[in-house]
Amino acid sequence: MKTNQLTSIIHYLAIVYLCVLCFSCGNSSKEDKDHLVFRYNEYSNISTLDPAFARNPPIIWATNQLFNGLVQLDDSLHVQPDIAKKWTISEDNLTYTFILRDKVKFHKHTAFKTKDSTRVVIAKDFEYSFNRLIDPKVASPGNWVLKNVANYKALNDTTFRIQLKKPFPAFLGLMSMRYCSVVPKEAVAFYGTDFRANPVGTGPFKFKLWEENIKLVLRRNELYFEKDKNEKQLPYLEAVAVTFLPDKQTEFLQFAKGNIDFLNSLDASYKDELLTPSGKLRDKYKDQVNLSKGSYLNSEYLGFYLDGEKEEVQSELLRKAINYGFDREKMITYLKNGVGTPATSGFIPKGLPGFNNQKGYEYNPEKSRKLIKEYIELTGNKNPTISIATDSNYQSICEFIQRELEKIGLNIIVDVMPPSTIRKKKWSGELDVFRASWIADYPDAENFLSPYYSKNFTPNGPNYTHFKNETFDQLYEESFSITDVEVREAYYAKMDSIIISHAPIVPLYYDQVVRFTGKSVKGLTNNPQNFLVLKRVWKEKHQ
Repeated sequence: MKTNQLTSIIHYLAIVYLCVLCFSCGNSSKEDKDHLVFRYNEYSNISTLDPAFARNPPIIWATNQLFNGLVQLDDSLHVQPDIAKKWTISEDNLTYTFILRDKVKFHKHTAFKTKDSTRVVIAKDFEYSFNRLIDPKVASPGNWVLKNVANYKALNDTTFRIQLKKPFPAFLGLMSMRYCSVVPKEAVAFYGTDFRANPVGTGPFKFKLWEENIKLVLRRNELYFEKDKNEKQLPYLEAVAVTFLPDKQTEFLQFAKGNIDFLNSLDASYKDELLTPSGKLRDKYKDQVNLSKGSYLNSEYLGFYLDGEKEEVQSELLRKAINYGFDREKMITYLKNGVGTPATSGFIPKGLPGFNNQKGYEYNPEKSRKLIKEYIELTGNKNPTISIATDSNYQSICEFIQRELEKIGLNIIVDVMPPSTIRKKKWSGELDVFRASWIADYPDAENFLSPYYSKNFTPNGPNYTHFKNETFDQLYEESFSITDVEVREAYYAKMDSIIISHAPIVPLYYDQVVRFTGKSVKGLTNNPQNFLVLKRVWKEKHQ
């Protein structure tokens, strides 16, 4: 075994031991307390616990346990009360007035200098938290969330008002993002930049210990305000323990041994061990593992940079030929063990309102050949070649596409790079074709159309392809003023059809949430954003 893997496992055992010590009394055994702790591994690490920097799933998962905002989303992506118990929206859809609960308390901390080391959240705390979000000195990557906000103000302790510059129907969903969490000024002032490693929030769990790259421990917040339908206080668990084993195979081995409770997603290193080619759990694991799947608001795709000099990339004929030239169904069956849905209906993913099964690109090699032939006759380029940039996690998918397209006369080079290099080059327009994911920040199809709005060209926005279409832009801008959901979704479908028609991308598949849990884990539900919500989770005690 590699030295770093052995070290990681030793660190993992240390956290298990630590968590047992956290609750043990007398001669209680590990088995007596194991059901009180939910354990998972975050192989890609966590860089901060400050919600103002919750830009990726690992950070969002951890900060979901520690913080609350004005509103939250349920598993069906419906907006629900959180610290705001209710709200009103003005007739012109510009003014949102939130009424806060009056008994939500921050986690106990000496920074509060009160008798009980805490205090109640008031509207001024949201004013402070939003100010911090847009403060250039803080440099939060989430400052864009408030770009359409004209002003916000605490009218009194329990009333917080937000006024928009223009109507934005998805605004409430936007407010559910972890960036918009409430944080206490006292704790931020106490820690300064070290607040990232000493979070104080209102969430179901409170911060206990973080040894970066080794372990993170959260404890039950005894002051948490939410209750279940039987009026029992949440959360049920006593602790959450997170390890940072960097190797997915080692993570799987720890799960198979019962040392962690949960595996998220399907990694190539163990997919065939756990699942059959059709995506079912193998018999050997049925007695110890539960498998759950659900829609995931993530579209996987290849993007073409349309402002580059590569002739093949600029050709709509070749872009369409690639779209027709490989079998997405076969790709998912053999490379993804049946996890995912072929992306043959545009960019808006299955599971999101606005997805309407419209016709996109299905496998049609004859049509692909004709398009390539037409391109060659038009340009005289008898050896069209395209290079696709990808990271190692998606190398097998890109090589599958490479083999399929070479059969019909298109040369493909698969260029494997580190994810960080791809991100940098994608933003700067240095990649002709790149493999990418687009995961919803908030549950509205507008989120999947903004990468094709011409005013969002990188590096000033998420339009990595530099796609520009006047009709698309007009529909996109008009959609913000439409309050009728069905009419707005019809606009979204029209915009998606324009993307299909001009092919600035190759949609690969609409992803799925795939979760494996130990049999003792109860109450863990899927949601289309694949967020980890642990406040209603419990574990059955081993008999």
